Amino acid sequence: MNTSPLTVTLIANGDLRISANQNCWDEQNKMEQSLIGVIESMGGKVERAHDYDPVEKHGFISSQRQGMDVFAKINRTSPIIVAEAVWQYSHHILAGLISHEGPILTVANWSGKWPGLVGMLNLNGSLTKAGVKYATLWSENFETDSRFQQKLKEWLETGSTTHDTSHVVPYYSGKTNSRAKEVANLIAEDLDTNKAIMGVFDEFCMGMYNAAIPDELLFQTGVYKERLSQSALFAEMQTVSEAEAEDVFSFLIQRGFNFHFGNDDATDLTERQVIEQCKMYVATCRIGDSFGCDAIGIQYQQGLKDTCPASDLVEGMLNSTDRPPVKNSKGAVILEGETYPHFNEVDECCGLDALLTKRVHNALGQPTETTLHDLRWGDADRSGTTDDYVWVFLISGSAPVEHHIGGWSGSHGYRQPAMYFPKGGSTLQGTAKPGEIVWSRIFIEDGKLKMDLGRAKVIELPEEETQRRLNETTPEWPIMHAVTYGVSRDQMMARHKANHINVAYAESAEQADLCLSAKAELAQKLGMEVFLCGTKSDGSAY
Repeated sequence: MNTSPLTVTLIANGDLRISANQNCWDEQNKMEQSLIGVIESMGGKVERAHDYDPVEKHGFISSQRQGMDVFAKINRTSPIIVAEAVWQYSHHILAGLISHEGPILTVANWSGKWPGLVGMLNLNGSLTKAGVKYATLWSENFETDSRFQQKLKEWLETGSTTHDTSHVVPYYSGKTNSRAKEVANLIAEDLDTNKAIMGVFDEFCMGMYNAAIPDELLFQTGVYKERLSQSALFAEMQTVSEAEAEDVFSFLIQRGFNFHFGNDDATDLTERQVIEQCKMYVATCRIGDSFGCDAIGIQYQQGLKDTCPASDLVEGMLNSTDRPPVKNSKGAVILEGETYPHFNEVDECCGLDALLTKRVHNALGQPTETTLHDLRWGDADRSGTTDDYVWVFLISGSAPVEHHIGGWSGSHGYRQPAMYFPKGGSTLQGTAKPGEIVWSRIFIEDGKLKMDLGRAKVIELPEEETQRRLNETTPEWPIMHAVTYGVSRDQMMARHKANHINVAYAESAEQADLCLSAKAELAQKLGMEVFLCGTKSDGSAY
């Protein structure tokens, strides 16, 4: 290939699922043509490293093997752009990017419907964990965005570009109040003495290399993994009786949960699918209890989706305090009146975070329900409610009902899209209630566990604006309208090392600040490097 400094190699990484790749290809192609046009207008040239496949009907890299084969033909010193308008499996291209010696740029569109920015954030976190140097850019419109073009030109000329991350400061324990330190000390001592377990139903979901914590990094926290199998979960489901599943279903109906049933299993949500999900819920609780797990993660996508309905409804119930009771083999209710923290897509960074969050919030008398969301998209409010930039935090299927306006009766069960889930299954959808939250992310960099923490508020938007945002993303999934304190859109994108972000509510701004301080202190005591992002709710610095 031509290795002129102004000749750029372009690759497009995709999904493992052919239906997703085919469905998203047209949008990816449009994005690439727009990006190529801008590069050519700057005097550059783009060579695509892999062709459109007329049999597969898309032009994505769709497996690790294909990624290795593509990179084997690329000049290792060539500047390379990873262009993403969709979700992508990072491990397809990690081997090639780890070996690559030329400048690397990850580029994403800015769209809710076509989540390239979510895929790119996952790739960025994976590259960060792998110790690969890269630059990153994003834009709503490559052709009119002067900031994007300036940064792109800088990368083309120098092989690097930077962003403003002045909103990030290292956590300093000396400023933390005594109550937060007391709580952190007690929890750290307990973890050191008694340890804790994350139950992991098959690691490494959807190529998320950044979401797997090496055991030796986890040891310092007092948390260990119990590696479980989704096949064991499916087998345990077969031991749950119809009566037990019906009891769980009746609990949901009595609470006022809104199922949207149809008659066709292939396209609609059916009661049969939900009954099977109820069996999965019981089975998950019992397996987790039998192994003494403090938190549980189900892989969610590959494998299990081909054997039974999706795990979403199960995950939402586990993360709720008000959930159907399940008894263990000794007749005792498992974690009665408590959440059973679940980390979606076995994102172990989120699992560790959720485990610590529950303990901190419980000690401080604050709500213990927590969940991860995708940092899916953001947009200006078009209703006139606020001038603040409003993020769309959107988890792929379920959130605890305590986070939703109206709780159980304000939450809805829709069929997961058939493109991803042939066996169906109910989501646990709702709109997040207004309130103060702490957001956080554990990530891996320089061979160390690190944590970013910040504060935000959840706002309520009119129904029409909420529906607009849902229609621009995935309307079957739960949504949170989040305004981050002291962190702009571009600062968040420049710093965040994952597609996921953890959130938990507190009863007031003051209590949320206290929860943040206690969690920061605890994470530092457990050996993590901790950073505070943005400001407190009143605009004051940390």
